[in-house]
Amino acid sequence: MNSERPIGIAGAGSIGCFVGGMLAAGGRRVALLARPRIIGEIATHGLRLTSFDGLDRRLAAGQLELSENPDVFANAAVVLVTVKSADSAGMAELIARHAPNDAVIVSLQNGVGNTALLREKLPGWRVLGGMVPYNVIALGEGRFHRATSGDIVIEKDAAETAKKLTVPGLKTRASDDIVALQWGKLLFNLNNALNALADQPLRRQLAQRAWRRLFADQVAEALVAIRAEGIKPVSTAPLPVSFMPPLLRLPDALFEIVLGRTMKIDPEARSSMWEDLQRGRRTEIDYLQGVITTIAERRGLAAPLSRRIVELIRKAEADGKGSPGLTPEQVRG
Repeated sequence: MNSERPIGIAGAGSIGCFVGGMLAAGGRRVALLARPRIIGEIATHGLRLTSFDGLDRRLAAGQLELSENPDVFANAAVVLVTVKSADSAGMAELIARHAPNDAVIVSLQNGVGNTALLREKLPGWRVLGGMVPYNVIALGEGRFHRATSGDIVIEKDAAETAKKLTVPGLKTRASDDIVALQWGKLLFNLNNALNALADQPLRRQLAQRAWRRLFADQVAEALVAIRAEGIKPVSTAPLPVSFMPPLLRLPDALFEIVLGRTMKIDPEARSSMWEDLQRGRRTEIDYLQGVITTIAERRGLAAPLSRRIVELIRKAEADGKGSPGLTPEQVRG
């Protein structure tokens, strides 16, 4: 029996189950705080982890600690927060009540404000920012499929937490400037909403220049707002963020060559926001395009495209019919 202190997964959805499962497969002791539906799937089918690059690993339910009770964090050495941004405050309260004070808290969430919020809610805990560059699709029956490439990055610390979260098939790197990387990831995540509105696999959507131009215009609009705040985002890809708009506007054939050299995307991958619309869940639009519109309003800047996309996503949420399957022209209005 593994007697080491466990790594807690605070919110075992798609990212939480994949990362937690990979850590468990690598010999780490892992405790998942999950909803009954996820616990039921894993209890019945086990946990299966697959990836665009051919990974296929299976874990029996007994290889993980599964619970819907936050007491599962009682002896955690590390707690990985993987809930959606709107749930960060509530999860922080659970961690404060149930996790030991010496546990390291790591935010593996979308958006740029979660680390600060967790630090505010968890005084006395060591809280590290993080960034997960890839998306994971929940395929049902306990299967979670990694659909895009990249390595997890977390804030560098003296305890070398990044090394402790690295196992075969799951690399975690340390960064001296995680905030800049989180802003860079936000720029990439602006396509989440476009993919959700398009109702197409990511690769097919990004293969169309009209969608890429829409993405490029969003990034350009966002960069004006972000730089007005004095923020210098760092790309999560090999190319600088300033290259994103011209790269996205390239003809299809040229773009496909560049994309193939910088990022791998499963043919059926879709954004988590698309999945949220399909399942009737609240999206993270307020923490992506919503961040840009808030900055623009504060700075007296125009951000019409970001505002339009926020409106379209909110309408799709309210309609409750899944993705509306819009064209780029309809999104532009």
